[in-house]
Amino acid sequence: MNRLMSALYRRTNGKLGSWANGPLPVMLLTVPGRKSGVERTAPVCYIERDGGYLVIGSAGGYSEDPQWFKNLAATDRARIRIKSSESEVGVHIAVGEERDALWRDVVIVESPGFLDYERKSGRTIPIAVLTPQK
Repeated sequence: MNRLMSALYRRTNGKLGSWANGPLPVMLLTVPGRKSGVERTAPVCYIERDGGYLVIGSAGGYSEDPQWFKNLAATDRARIRIKSSESEVGVHIAVGEERDALWRDVVIVESPGFLDYERKSGRTIPIAVLTPQK
């Protein structure tokens, strides 16, 4: 499904596939597989913040972090595409107080549905901060 959604997004420059169910826009996130090194692309929801982006590893409330997030956590750089614009980003996984503040003050404010995902999953949903590189 990721391949199909990614192809549709690319072909239409985000006219199709750039919004998920709910209020958040979608980007294409490309990271190397943590075991294979092969680049993998996944459409993911994001929140713009302070010139960068937050991506949330909710997996729709599944009990494990999504594979794309596990791959992201294993690298310090990634590539994103928002509509027709591509850029390199630095990757930082928010932990502890930083993660909790982002969750409480940004993620839940922007999209309260993530609370249901966290309850359903039984895990702390991870957050990554993506910072555009110049």
